[in-house]
Amino acid sequence: MFPETKEWFDQADYDVETAQVMFDSGRYIYTIFMVHQAIEKALKARIVEDTRGTPPRIHNLVSLLNQSSAHLTDDYVRFISRLSMAGVSTRYPEELSRALEQYPESVTRGYLETARGVIACLKQQIE
Repeated sequence: MFPETKEWFDQADYDVETAQVMFDSGRYIYTIFMVHQAIEKALKARIVEDTRGTPPRIHNLVSLLNQSSAHLTDDYVRFISRLSMAGVSTRYPEELSRALEQYPESVTRGYLETARGVIACLKQQIE
């Protein structure tokens, strides 16, 4: 693993830990936002490992996934697609109450757990 790849994964781990803190405090919208950040950085780690170059400065997770050589299950790919859209709605919520309704504790817990699985899968493909 290249040092730059490790740095991206370290940041992804830090972000998922931050997502856990947000979840534990009941800040579910920010949990989703930090999960998005964590997956984005893990995908960028994969791109760095694949290309030995700088990853693109974009936030679209589907585009990042397509630019990598990652092999993910269909469930993980669907999750990344949903999370990519969730990242927009949590970053720029039109209405706070609607965003809060969209991401209750049970839904947010699922996002957090799945994100951990995706990150672990991406790491295993490199290590």
